[in-house]
Amino acid sequence: MGFVDCVIYQANAEQTTLTQVAAWGEKNPFGRSILNPLVIPFGKGITGTVAQEREPAIIDDLLKDQNYIPDTEPARSEICVPLVLDNRVLGVIDSEHPAIGAFGPADLETLTTVAAMTSAKLALLEEAERSSRRYNDLLKTHAELSAEKDSRRALETRLFEARRLESIGRLTGKFAHDFNNLLTVVCGNLELLEGEISSPDAQAFLQDGKEAAVRGTKLIHDMLAFSRKARHVPDLIDLNKVVADICQKDDRGFGPIVEVSLASQLWSIRLDRSATDNALRNLMTNARDAGTATGRILISTGNVRLSRSNMPPLTNELEPGNYVRLRVQDFGSGISDTDVYRIFDPFFTTKPVGSGSGLGLSMVLGFVQQSGGAVGVTTCIGQGSTFDLYFPATTADGNNSLTKRP
Repeated sequence: MGFVDCVIYQANAEQTTLTQVAAWGEKNPFGRSILNPLVIPFGKGITGTVAQEREPAIIDDLLKDQNYIPDTEPARSEICVPLVLDNRVLGVIDSEHPAIGAFGPADLETLTTVAAMTSAKLALLEEAERSSRRYNDLLKTHAELSAEKDSRRALETRLFEARRLESIGRLTGKFAHDFNNLLTVVCGNLELLEGEISSPDAQAFLQDGKEAAVRGTKLIHDMLAFSRKARHVPDLIDLNKVVADICQKDDRGFGPIVEVSLASQLWSIRLDRSATDNALRNLMTNARDAGTATGRILISTGNVRLSRSNMPPLTNELEPGNYVRLRVQDFGSGISDTDVYRIFDPFFTTKPVGSGSGLGLSMVLGFVQQSGGAVGVTTCIGQGSTFDLYFPATTADGNNSLTKRP
């Protein structure tokens, strides 16, 4: 269009300064990026005055204009047009010429048209950016709503499961108490009959009855443990010693398939020792019966600090703090998605009829919850299952140890 150079200045958000952002022609003969841009305050010089007054200007002889700021190679004439959008000055388009009176009305109309088109294009870009931000905000909001919906659904599922187990527990507890009363009468009569019977055959039958009564008594104890109505006598125990003692006794024939990893400086916990033994034995029995392909059962202990950010999926909610974790892991068949939500139901079992009462895991859950803890389950078909029992760590006097260090 006959221009020998062109410089673009961009206004800052505060509408106080102009910064050189691009140049063409004599002002930038090699087309390089602006490394040390010229900064002009609003109202200073011809360019700053045009930005402040928002009116284009043509200067026929710069040497006669008091607002002219000489360059390294002084020009003689200049044309300057503002870029205005929504009553905001976005910048200035400026061109200089070495000749006097080089710019006329036609040049002003041309540059004004370029400025208007540039402003319109910038408006479209700003609207596109706003639309993009709104779209991203909508995506973010949708994701947050979806996450909240999923979280609410998960909470509703956990609430339903907790209420269902609570109802089963109440029913089981009432049944266990009533059945225990009946079993007490049976056991008492069997003991009375023992002194009256001398026949070997009758003694054998009586012994079978007594053994059945003992198994019934254990069944009642397990049911009461699930319903959290069993009478526990908590005491300060070392969980590492409990695990070591059970594995050393090996009275259930687990043999070399049990591998033990005990944490050093394990925090103390306050539990009923007998109930702890029974819970661990039940988990070991289930792990063995899962049919581990590798012939291994891993038992480990550890100190765990739970917070809101690292809380694992558990059977019930725990407060953030210090916990001792007992882990029993097998490498067997795993538990299906259908069954994993029922494994803590009393009398539920996947074993053949006569191979188990289905009270083992329900007893474990009842004992752990009665002890102030929770159970976590991780399972995968064909790869095995991991049961994590979390117990609150305590100090020697039994107070909660939320700040205790190992």
